[in-house]
Amino acid sequence: MRRQFAVMGMILFTFFTGTFARGASEDSLSTGETKPVAIKKHWTETIQLRGYMQMRYNGLLETNPNLQCAQCDRSWGGDGGFFFRRIRLIFYGQIHERIYLYFQPDFASDGKNLGQIRDAYFDLGLDAKQEFRLRIGQSKVPFGFENLQSSQNRIPLDRNDGLNSAVANERDIGVMFYYAPTEIRKRFSYLVSSGLKGSGDYGVFGLGIYNGQTANQPERNGSMHVVSRLTYPWELPSGQFVEASFQGYTGKFVINRAVASDINQTEFSEYRYGPSFVLYPQPFGLQAEFNWGRGPEYNPETNDIEDAPIRGGYMMATYMLKTEKDVFIPFTRYHYYKGGKKHELDATRHRVNELEFGVEWQPNRAFELVAMYTISDRTFENSLNPNNRQAGSLLRLQAQVNF
Repeated sequence: MRRQFAVMGMILFTFFTGTFARGASEDSLSTGETKPVAIKKHWTETIQLRGYMQMRYNGLLETNPNLQCAQCDRSWGGDGGFFFRRIRLIFYGQIHERIYLYFQPDFASDGKNLGQIRDAYFDLGLDAKQEFRLRIGQSKVPFGFENLQSSQNRIPLDRNDGLNSAVANERDIGVMFYYAPTEIRKRFSYLVSSGLKGSGDYGVFGLGIYNGQTANQPERNGSMHVVSRLTYPWELPSGQFVEASFQGYTGKFVINRAVASDINQTEFSEYRYGPSFVLYPQPFGLQAEFNWGRGPEYNPETNDIEDAPIRGGYMMATYMLKTEKDVFIPFTRYHYYKGGKKHELDATRHRVNELEFGVEWQPNRAFELVAMYTISDRTFENSLNPNNRQAGSLLRLQAQVNF
């Protein structure tokens, strides 16, 4: 009898326990209050890798081997040959809810295929949505749309002299403050991921301080540069995107000089400012930027470096043609520059008039081929070469792989 009661008790206990358990489970599901257990990931699980590689050949239909642009592409002129322009690996990830890490080395620096840091920074979110953030480290200086645009996305093979002469390699070490509402941050991201050749997310408003001697160069005067940029991308009712910007910077730069004078001045004040306008290619696109300012420039008449005015910019027209499998982007660009290049010897004096036209072909997202014909008239003079004007034309090719 005791055994029967024990067996019966176990059956009843199992029955009621199962009933209450099922009831509790059904109630939780019906109210929708069940929450998954949060599993905190280690930072090593959040780091991702992407990159791209560019190889060029500039020797086709070349009319003047003395026509060069060291800031643009060191394989211009001379003996030429195949040339790795960029070999980039990009490590990035949200390593903390408030910290985003970005590290980009380049293994094609100076044409010698040596490793060099391009970007090494982290974004520190100042609010939960990270609409306000500080960017700390070596990163792009927010001056000019094309300067901020990745070379992986840019259509012409090189950046224009007019604005790129402001910051060689586009980067420096410092602290940048960026603000953009969440909706606009998503828009910046879409303008890149959609293939519309956006510049990336550098905020609607940016303000920063940086060394001023350009990337991978030590500070030489203890005087910081200050930069600020305001930009906004509109989406029109038609779906067309338009972006307008205005930017400027000021600071003191220390040049490298070979020419001797009574003063031998090496530190020069400089400033620049200017607007940008982008009509994204949907399918017709238009892009234009210009800047004015003052800075150091070599004067061949006095054989000295002087404070001089700067002006330059460009205008580019594009058309995005999509077929079932391929994307073709024919383009033409004219750019102009009159001023010194502070990062070159003696703040080399430059006079640039250049017309380019070509086409980018994308058979898939992993591969791009650009053919670009350049007609150029360049003057670049310093104390070692005080009378140097070169004109000519050439066909340039670039193959790019993205991963």
